[in-house]
Amino acid sequence: MELQLIQSKIYTLRSQQIMFDFDLAELYEVETRVLNQAVRRNLDIFPDDFMFQLSKKEWESMSSHFVMTYPAKRPKAAIPLAFTEHGVTMLANVLKSKKARLTSVAIVRAFIALKQFALNYQELAEQLKELENLYNKQFKDVYEAINYLLQKDKQQIEQGERKKIGFKTKKNTD
Repeated sequence: MELQLIQSKIYTLRSQQIMFDFDLAELYEVETRVLNQAVRRNLDIFPDDFMFQLSKKEWESMSSHFVMTYPAKRPKAAIPLAFTEHGVTMLANVLKSKKARLTSVAIVRAFIALKQFALNYQELAEQLKELENLYNKQFKDVYEAINYLLQKDKQQIEQGERKKIGFKTKKNTD
């Protein structure tokens, strides 16, 4: 199963990465209602941190971000279930087919790849911030030195102490 296809079906909601029941049903090659029936028969293995129902407001907000390519499978009035990475893993136990087990492995790999990307991104962002702080400090020192010299020069001019800069020539008196 293609990693990018799976990753394109992972969304962030309530500060968690989730997948919708209809996307999972498509990946598992079952109808959404079949997937949801299997889940409802086994609610004890789907606690709130594994699966939750979206609120109407969340669903309206989320559905405006993507185009539903198969509205017949998801009536507009039906609010989907959202599965976290752990909930997706539990689906293989509920669906109990070889396809479900293989799909779960592929989906977990997609979640892992996204986490690895996020960690690498965070690491890179931290390194950039360190460089920025380092160079800003160095430039700050340079700016302070320039400002000090400018202030010193300004004071000398005001007090008439400044020496003229340039070449001195002797005037010909011949």
